[in-house]
Order: sequence, then C-alpha cells, then structure tokens
Amino acid sequence: MANAHKASASPPFWRDERVLKLLAQVIFGAAVLFFGNMLFGNMVNGLRQQGTTLGLSFLQNTSGFDLAETLNSYTRSSAYWQAFMAGLYNTLLVSAVGILFATILGVILGVARLSSNVLVRFLATAYLELMRNLSLLVFLIFWYLGVFLKLPLVREAITWPGNVLLTNRGIAIPWGLPTETWPTFKLFLIAGLVLAIALILYFRWQGKRTGKSPLAIVWAPLAFLAVAVAGWLLQPSAPLSLDLPAVQGLNIRGGRIFTPEFMALVSGLVLYTAAFIGEVVRAGIQAVSKGQVEASRALGLSSFQTLRLVVFPQALQVIIPPLTSQYLNLTKNSSLAIAVGYPDLFYVSNTILNQSGRAVEMITLVMLTYLFFSLVTSVFMNWYNARARLVER
Repeated sequence: MANAHKASASPPFWRDERVLKLLAQVIFGAAVLFFGNMLFGNMVNGLRQQGTTLGLSFLQNTSGFDLAETLNSYTRSSAYWQAFMAGLYNTLLVSAVGILFATILGVILGVARLSSNVLVRFLATAYLELMRNLSLLVFLIFWYLGVFLKLPLVREAITWPGNVLLTNRGIAIPWGLPTETWPTFKLFLIAGLVLAIALILYFRWQGKRTGKSPLAIVWAPLAFLAVAVAGWLLQPSAPLSLDLPAVQGLNIRGGRIFTPEFMALVSGLVLYTAAFIGEVVRAGIQAVSKGQVEASRALGLSSFQTLRLVVFPQALQVIIPPLTSQYLNLTKNSSLAIAVGYPDLFYVSNTILNQSGRAVEMITLVMLTYLFFSLVTSVFMNWYNARARLVER
C-alpha cells in the first residue's frame, strides 16, 4: 500500500513537466521584456543627448513640399500628417488596383498553363518562368525607364481607339464630369449595388438548397448595369459629361491623366505578382483529383462548367492560403514606388523624415501601417477561406 501511495503521488515541482514548461515561458518572457526595455532605454538616452524626445507633435508642422499625385485637399502648406495621409491614400490605391488585376491575370495564366493547346501552354509557361525569376526592383526600373518614359512626346502622342493618348507624360483617357443630375443618378447606383448584393445572397442560398450554383458573378453585375442604365435614361440630362483629352501645345488638357510613375508601378506589380498567383492557381487545380474531372465530363458538363462547378470550389482550399501571401507581398512591394518616383506611403514618410529628422517616429508609423494592412488582409482572407470550406461541406 505504501508503494502504491508513493507511485500515485505527484513528482516534486522541479521535476514536474507542467511546472517546467510554465517556468520556461516565464523566463523567456522576462528576458524579452528585459532586453526590450534595455533597447528602448538606450534609444531614449540617445535621443535625449541629441536634444530631442519621442513624440508625434511634429506632425502638426507645415510640410512645405509638393506631391505630384495626391488628394485634392493637400497643398505644400498642409501639415505633415496630411502629407502622410496623402501617401497612405496612394498606397491603398495602388494596392487595391494591383490586387484586382493581378488576381484576374493570375487566374488566366494559371488556367492557360494547363491548357491542352500547346501554343497557349508554352506562352503561359514561358511568361511565368521569366517573371518569377526576375528581381522586382530591377523590373520596375526597366519598366519605368525603358517603356513608359520612352513613349512619344506630347506633340507626337499616340492615339488609341476611344481617344486614349499615350505620351511620356502619362496615359490620358476620357473621363466623366458630374452634372446637376449626378446626385440623383448616384441614388440609382446605390440601388443597383444593393440589388446586386441581394442577388448574390439569393443565388448562394438557392445553390445550397438545390445543389446547383447559378452564375452569380454574371447576373449580379448585369443587374447593377441594368439599374444604372435605367437611371441614366430617366434623367432629364446626362449625369456625366464626357471630357475628352486633347493635346494643347506642350500639355494635355481634359480627360483623366495617369502619370508614368503610377502606370509603371501598378502595371509592374500586376505583371510580376500575377506570375506567382498563376503558379498558385495551377497548383490548386492540379490538386483536384482527376476522377472528379472525369466524373463531371461523364455527366455531360462542359469544360467551363467543370472548371467553375467542380474544380475551382475544391481548388480554393489549396489556392487561398498562398494567395493571401501574394496579396500581402504586393501591398508591401508597393513601397518600391520610391524607385520610380511615385509618392506612396514610404516615399512621403521618407521625405518627412529627412525634413523633420524624426526617424524613429516615422519608421515606426510606416511599420505599424504596413502591419495593419497585412493583418486586415489576413483576417479577410481567413474569413473567406472559412466560407469556402463551409460551402464545400
């Protein structure tokens, strides 16, 4: 009985595995806090010796510099924080447009890589292998200096159909200017958006109930377009007046002009990131069992129906996690805008840093901003991944 009692007794705390694990974590946490406090103290002492202290009050000072592309409210007499927000807006614009078009191009490339057409498959493979083995920084500089800045002068502008002008000062396209009926037309646009969202939700519910997945990606935009066209026709006058770009002297007047810096950065990020997304899509498609494809064809489904209804819903499980990483990479790679002179978040923050001398504060703000972008993107993609898994069940 005594031996059984000793066997059932707990070991001493210095040999208890649970206590040792907890103790190791406490020691590690204490070490991190100690070294972090030491580094922070050294930084504060160094700044104090230079006659400065940590703080963000300098963001209220006048910026004193212009930005080539920015919000309409920003001028050189604006504060540093307004310049920072202008750079933030430019980064968000580049990231959103880049993610959208990189996804579309990447999906096309991934499907083309597996095409039965030898020429299509060869061209897609050659493009993917070339782009994935290039340095993004080198490619952006080449794309900017060797393509967009080599376009003709304004007086020799290339005119594409639709009155699109290509010059070394940018690409000008026709643009709509709001008229007095625009506020009313916006209500129709909002109604069309609500209808499109309602259709998507209805088709999703119908797909779960019947097992058939309607092509919501087609019907929802068509519904929005129908409401928009109806709202346009019901207005007494056109809600938008078409402003066509035209060459006047050494400048381009009218329309919307996208600068060479913006076009080089966005198109370069799209072309580069789409290659990696294409490989992700290819891997996801090949992860689906061939028996699934053969069974769908035996049921009489076309190639497009097989891809949409059978292959892609299952491939999403493989595609979404690495696709999230590519979205994060595109957002962070937008900081290379400084190489082509586009005033993004990092470019503007670097200018503020050079003028104010507040290196610690500005670099910390930039890191926290990119961290926030990454966390928001990850949360959204994880939510979408969970939804995709729920639909598959």
